Amino acid sequence: MTKETSLGAEWASRFETLLGDQVGTAKGRPDPADSVPSSGGGRTDEAIPVGDEPVELLTPEEMGEADRWTIAGGTEGSLLMERAGEAVAAAAAAMTSPGSRIAVLAGPGNNGGDGFVAARLLKAAGFDPTVFLVGDLSGLKGDAAFMARQWSDPVVRASRDFHRGADLIIDALFGAGLDRPVEGEAAEAILGANESGVPILAVDLPSGVDGRSGAILGHAIAARETVTFFRRKPGHLLLPGRTLAGAVTLADIGIDPSVLKEIAPAAFHNNPKLWLDEFPRPRSDGHKYHRGHALVVSGPLTATGAARLAARGALRAGAGLVTVASPADAIMVNASNLTAVMLVRLYGAEGLAEILADRRKNAVVLGPALGVGDETAAMVGAALGSEAAVVIDADGITSFADSPDALFAPIRARAAPVVLTPHDGEFARLFADFAELASKLDRARHAAERSGAIVVLKGPDTVVAAPDGRAAIADNAPPWLATAGAGDVLAGIVGGLLAQSMPAFSAAAAGVWLHGDAAAQFGPGLISEDLPEALPRVLSGLFDPARNLALSL
Repeated sequence: MTKETSLGAEWASRFETLLGDQVGTAKGRPDPADSVPSSGGGRTDEAIPVGDEPVELLTPEEMGEADRWTIAGGTEGSLLMERAGEAVAAAAAAMTSPGSRIAVLAGPGNNGGDGFVAARLLKAAGFDPTVFLVGDLSGLKGDAAFMARQWSDPVVRASRDFHRGADLIIDALFGAGLDRPVEGEAAEAILGANESGVPILAVDLPSGVDGRSGAILGHAIAARETVTFFRRKPGHLLLPGRTLAGAVTLADIGIDPSVLKEIAPAAFHNNPKLWLDEFPRPRSDGHKYHRGHALVVSGPLTATGAARLAARGALRAGAGLVTVASPADAIMVNASNLTAVMLVRLYGAEGLAEILADRRKNAVVLGPALGVGDETAAMVGAALGSEAAVVIDADGITSFADSPDALFAPIRARAAPVVLTPHDGEFARLFADFAELASKLDRARHAAERSGAIVVLKGPDTVVAAPDGRAAIADNAPPWLATAGAGDVLAGIVGGLLAQSMPAFSAAAAGVWLHGDAAAQFGPGLISEDLPEALPRVLSGLFDPARNLALSL
């Protein structure tokens, strides 16, 4: 989660960011003396408030583009590094107190340069930093070498016990762009840092975490907090990177957001700012028929609960009408447990096609507890042959494990949207060749492209991916959401939003976020039946004018 506080409150105000028109050295580089903490004035580095937090996620390559566009626009690279180091120093100052001993673990690239800046500023502010370098000073290049030359104290060779006596470790070893396993001296330093029990502040991303996937490359730092710059990376949200990063502070270092037009990022943090403008709002002059009619297909007599959970989720998500299509043997069980949700008798795939011939039923959810086999596959085929938006979950997915193309072909051929909602096991059955990809983001994107559907790859870091490459990563699911039936409710929520004609990618992303927020608001002890009943509170907050204003700024 991104921190809601500023970068160290009083200390942030003492780490003055260099302005573009300040006097630099003869080579045009910023004069380090200009950034020694002052008593006030000037631009301060602060965390971006949650309501204003950008939704774009940048891969390490895209972040490199942002740096290059900014430098091409006239901002010195060393100035960006100075500002990054200031943000790190401010965060470090907030984690400890003046006089504290700080071990700065610096690497051979720009992350190491950020570490040298932070060490210099912290020393000037009354802290006791020591820089421990992995590699040789002679190996530093460009801005990192320049910043190392401004550090007047000795630079110590890093070792496994470099942290001895430290009150705080700053991990400035590797950044988000690491693309190879950590080995040798760097691995020893990481192992030592993690064994030390000393709080760790990571620069950009914990060293050893892949910024693209969140995966561990050999060994990785387990940080208490992380400071990153301009935009977060997928690795801040995807597991295990999200856990290893701890609390993440997003710092503004002066990169103009206009560079995003050139970069055109396609990955996003899944929060209301991403989809709020497309979220359906009841009209004061509207009625239930304006809000769509969702159909949920029930399983047999002994497996009816999943459909009712999905139906309740669709109704709470705002669908004007919801009907459960029940096989004959389950009619009485369903009838005795439904009130606002309506009921219709279902006679197999042909019967489903007849029900969906009524175009007013504009969204259908099927798969939960429906049973795996040809009958379920036939009902999925009937749904795909209709004009309704379709959500396929659970058994509806697994029924095509032996013939995925029989599912994908009709999906790609239809105009109305389809949303697939697999967990990892179901995903592996349908997309076996993608299941071993290191990046969950890549897995979901490849699956969406192949199938033609919106793919919701569920988990604590659920990824929603569209065939056009757009993807949203969620980080708001609490651990108690892992309970039987929760996925059925999610399928229903998405179906309810589709019934209200919300665009499919946004409906899936919004459904995932609402699902997670409902669980978080309910708290421990949650069971799946609680999720629909928690939605009104979540929706009330979503429609609150003050919150909407904050999210739209």
